[in-house]
Amino acid sequence: MIAIDTHTHTTASGHAYSSLEEMARAASEKGLPGFVMTDHSPGMPGGPHIFHFYNARVIPRIIHNTMVFKGIEANIINFEGEIDVEKELLQQMEVVIASFHIPVCPPGSVEENTHAYMNAVKNPYIKIIGHPDDGRFPYDIPSLARAAADSGTILEINNSSMKPGAYRTGAEGTYRELLKECRKEGVKITLSSDAHFSAHMGDVSNCTRLVKDMNYPEELIINRSLESFLKEMNLSL
Repeated sequence: MIAIDTHTHTTASGHAYSSLEEMARAASEKGLPGFVMTDHSPGMPGGPHIFHFYNARVIPRIIHNTMVFKGIEANIINFEGEIDVEKELLQQMEVVIASFHIPVCPPGSVEENTHAYMNAVKNPYIKIIGHPDDGRFPYDIPSLARAAADSGTILEINNSSMKPGAYRTGAEGTYRELLKECRKEGVKITLSSDAHFSAHMGDVSNCTRLVKDMNYPEELIINRSLESFLKEMNLSL
């Protein structure tokens, strides 16, 4: 269903369990043309030093016959939608995801969470809003869909959020409502594993089931092919 896994973590994130090389090997074994390394930004407890991202230039594009794209999962740090990554680094990253995480920003009201998302999508460096599915961060779903359509921001459908026992609550119900609104607005989405271990690389089985059930247009799934991914991320090889 996907060519590029747009959300993955390595041991640098502090609570993931596979090295970059192990993740690349898993991607290659599963036939993925590539994946994005999106380790957590330094604001996450246990996260890497900022030098981890600045030094990503040393990483080869191809490891174990699969392409590695350099990204970051930034934390939304307040209800103004600000993130914990400076502009200088954002300019160097190929993919920037912005997400709410409770250890960094405690949940607010519907109005506060919505306001944060509405401002985050205005940031030109933020390509993807990560896991907008957590019932602990309620927000106005139609408003985010409209804002994403207006800004061209991609919304993530996160496989890990829909696994049994996931700590983000009510994800599938939120996604069903979100996908309805996104279809109305023509919003582009990405299906991701959010893998924190190599065995989960490329696993978007929950996402695939959901988008098929919702009859979501394939042409709006940006990581359905390498070419589509590169176009949406404004990247060239």
